[in-house]
Amino acid sequence: MGNIYDGAFRTILNDCRKLILPVINEIFGERYTGEEEVEFFPNEHFLNQQDAAGRERITDTNFRIIGKTVKKYHLECESSLPDGRMAIRLFEYDAQIALDEGEVTEETLTVTFPHTAVLYLRAYEKTPDQMKYVIVTPGGTVSYDVPVMKVQTYTLADLFDKRLLFLIPFYIFSHEKSFAKYNRNERELEKLKQEYQEIVSGLDELERQEVIGAFDRRTIIEISGDVLREITKKYENVQKGVGEIMGGALLETSSRRLRDETRKETALRMLKRGKLTLEEIAEYSGLSISEVKALAEPQTV
Repeated sequence: MGNIYDGAFRTILNDCRKLILPVINEIFGERYTGEEEVEFFPNEHFLNQQDAAGRERITDTNFRIIGKTVKKYHLECESSLPDGRMAIRLFEYDAQIALDEGEVTEETLTVTFPHTAVLYLRAYEKTPDQMKYVIVTPGGTVSYDVPVMKVQTYTLADLFDKRLLFLIPFYIFSHEKSFAKYNRNERELEKLKQEYQEIVSGLDELERQEVIGAFDRRTIIEISGDVLREITKKYENVQKGVGEIMGGALLETSSRRLRDETRKETALRMLKRGKLTLEEIAEYSGLSISEVKALAEPQTV
């Protein structure tokens, strides 16, 4: 996968790790609530092979979710045309992940394979709906499915309704085939810009509802901008039109942070003077009563 998309995938996963939980729910039919802990493991694995000692391979994501039970997951993100070798690469990674935590008791080796899935950013005719491992051993045959998530099959409404916010930076892939049309037709481009305005508004609303934090919102918008610049680099009008919306959202975030900091500084000065009630300070500073009370607590210690 291209370095830009790979970096975007890793960044949002590491910086906003709780956003992966709805994705896991969607892929594996889990019921994680968002209260679970997500713990990452090193992505570097050294594969012992006859032709290359200690050859390094890197997985996209290797983590476990700690809730009522503990489950280990391995996700790969792919934007290229299926090459027939993805299943081999996945199995190599999974086997090494399992071996890393293998246990030997009285010469008995026990290994646990992770729950594995592939996220395809682009869906081609050859892109499978699912993959499968069939492992033939002297003790019997073991087989299981490896789920495939095709990001392009999800509408914007799906992403918000199912809380698949993790996928928003890659939503632009669903419009890739229409870039040439958008680039030469201002009316069509306006429709795309409207969708991205809806994305910003939707994220704003989720932040107001405290479903996501300000950091999550900013990260999603920043990474969306990174992906957008890479995928539309041959389409100047598309890049500029949609990019202005995402850039404007980031400027608004910075302005809002500065405004909030100024309000807090004003409230703190009023609290130090000690001449106004909490209600009056809230009214004059533009903060809520609860915010003023929180600022007042250190003042009374």
